[in-house]
Amino acid sequence: MAVATHIPDLASPSTLLGLKVQSLVEAVREGLPYEAYERLRSRLGLSARELAEMLSIPERTLQRRRQSGRLTKEESDRLLRLARIVGLALMVFEGDAERAVRWLTTPKTLLGGESPLARADTEPGTREVEDMLYAIEFSMPA
Repeated sequence: MAVATHIPDLASPSTLLGLKVQSLVEAVREGLPYEAYERLRSRLGLSARELAEMLSIPERTLQRRRQSGRLTKEESDRLLRLARIVGLALMVFEGDAERAVRWLTTPKTLLGGESPLARADTEPGTREVEDMLYAIEFSMPA
């Protein structure tokens, strides 16, 4: 869909994660810096435990990542996927971070009572959340 190409720079996944890279593919393959995790966590107003659960990272593993300064390829991929959803929500809600985060963290009937952030723990769930955001963007009920 054309909407995703019009995400303002402030809502881009790279900006949300504080990345200054030429290639997101290479950055994810190498493992994103732990600071990218903290940046998104702070932006969403979540505890370290809440975001770790959404990304399926055990707390002890997260502590090791903090010490090493880098996430694995798989963890990085999940973090980038979540940042993509946050960026899309920011675009849909016209940069209103409070409104976007409230929408992302509120359970939705269409998602079986899960919040969009919780549902986005898999690629198919992420697609469902994206579809809802596109429905809102194009004025259909979501």
